[in-house]
Amino acid sequence: MRAMIVNCVAYQQGRKIADIPVEDISEYVSRPDCFVWVALYEPTDAEIDLMTEEFGLHELAVADARSTHQRPKLEEYGDTLFAVLRTIERGPAPDQQLIEGQVAIFVGKNYVLSVRQKTQKGFADVRARTEREPHLLEHGAGYVFYALMDAVVDRYFPLLQSVELELERIEEQIFAATAPRANIEALYALKQRLMAFRHAVVPLLESLGNISGARVPLACAGMQEYFRDISDHLQRLNQTIESIRDTVSTAISVNLSMITLQESENMKRLAAYAALIAVPTMVVGIYGMNFDHMPELHWRYGYAIVWGVMVALDAYIFYRLRKAKWL
Repeated sequence: MRAMIVNCVAYQQGRKIADIPVEDISEYVSRPDCFVWVALYEPTDAEIDLMTEEFGLHELAVADARSTHQRPKLEEYGDTLFAVLRTIERGPAPDQQLIEGQVAIFVGKNYVLSVRQKTQKGFADVRARTEREPHLLEHGAGYVFYALMDAVVDRYFPLLQSVELELERIEEQIFAATAPRANIEALYALKQRLMAFRHAVVPLLESLGNISGARVPLACAGMQEYFRDISDHLQRLNQTIESIRDTVSTAISVNLSMITLQESENMKRLAAYAALIAVPTMVVGIYGMNFDHMPELHWRYGYAIVWGVMVALDAYIFYRLRKAKWL
């Protein structure tokens, strides 16, 4: 059976005290120099209810944490900060589609509770990183919240870079004039991936101003510089997303133009071949008329002359069409 509670750890003055049972959370939270960090993975309703009772969470924030389709946001409920972050992960091979998940984070003066939904990769590396930096962990729950948010945002970068590489590969195929329909389908698939990044980044960037600006929630006091760093990362991500979106739109337009140009070239070739066929058809059609008085019908060399005229006319037309690059 999969464990819903990944970790439940108490910290004091930047150092780990111990892994504690859930029923002891309220005891450690009540200590002024301690904070508790609890991580949940796809918890049951009963487990969320238990955490609500232990930490005294706001019912509206709890309702949002239960849902897996929330928009990224930061909200204050008294002295508690509630955040929803969208996670993006690469799916299994061979198609490796992007999978969207959610992390809901409750931050109080003496606690941090993270609820991970549809997100395979956990935050064990974040916990190890913070425990190696006790001088920063002394900031308490605010620093843990920063570390979690920073990890989620940093995981966007390699995925977005893979989208850029895929776009470069498709751009090379556009000018190779092969499989134009497949190119357009691939470009629209990239555009859908970019929308997933945009939906994760833009709302969070808008909400982060409440933390990195002049007015700071109590739980994040003294951490403005760190959250400004995350804001800078989000700005870079947003600029990259917009740049790739513009490039994708341009690539789609170029691909459609290449298709139109190819169709135009095909029509020119068909028209050229039709002209080559039309000349002998006209000559043969004239001599196929059933008139009695046609002097050329009785020429000794009439047949050869007609063939020579048709070949000469077609050769001249072929030369002119080739010079005009229709053939």
